[in-house]
Amino acid sequence: MYCTHPATDDSYSYVLRDRVFTGDTLLIRGTGRTDFQNGDPRAQYDSIFNKLLKLPEETLLYPAHDYKGETVSTIGEEKAFNPRLQVKSADEYAEVMNNLNLPNPKMMDVAVPANLRVGLAQDAIAARGWAITAAEAAMMIGRSDVALIDLRESVERERHGTIPGSLHAPYSDLARQVQPGGMVHDLARANAANRIMFYCAFGERSAMAVQAAQDAGLKAACHLHGGLAAWKQAAGPVERQPILQMHLSAKSG
Repeated sequence: MYCTHPATDDSYSYVLRDRVFTGDTLLIRGTGRTDFQNGDPRAQYDSIFNKLLKLPEETLLYPAHDYKGETVSTIGEEKAFNPRLQVKSADEYAEVMNNLNLPNPKMMDVAVPANLRVGLAQDAIAARGWAITAAEAAMMIGRSDVALIDLRESVERERHGTIPGSLHAPYSDLARQVQPGGMVHDLARANAANRIMFYCAFGERSAMAVQAAQDAGLKAACHLHGGLAAWKQAAGPVERQPILQMHLSAKSG
């Protein structure tokens, strides 16, 4: 087990025989951002170059997430093809990381405080009356006054299916969608769909989405506790490809 340094000021990478789980530190063809939440590119350099890249090149590498649908690489592949690793010193790496000039991730105003509180617990959302069980959701789906919003990325929807009748508003675009002029905001205000029910894979993103919607004045927002996993466990129906649901894209509004 290694302590490594991604965008936040503490994290762990776990080594298990022939593989390593690198969290947000070493990604596939990238590395975790260091420009917020006490990030430190030199500390990250030490973690990556003096710990992770010392593992055998055939070691399988599983990052915490990937934005292109990739799931696994190897230490050798990242040494050869990861553009952020083609540096000769910690100073050069820090120069690269300090000049990425990336926009702040969407929902940072919600996610960072939640992270500092060790996550926005689904139980806390449930205690506020903003959570719906899979059994309760089954009775609500199909009603004209309920809009079911899938927050997952397109690749997740394609791989794992969708709840019938759900609309697609990716979590990455939610900050805009819950504001006046956004599609989620308009749906919540419309007579035909004034109840907004978010869901994601396991309920973490949807819990934060409920908080964001409530903060934006959408008081009828709730989420599916436990996400699609809980829905499937309760034998809820799932639609597979082709996905025909309406996509609330980032260009809408």
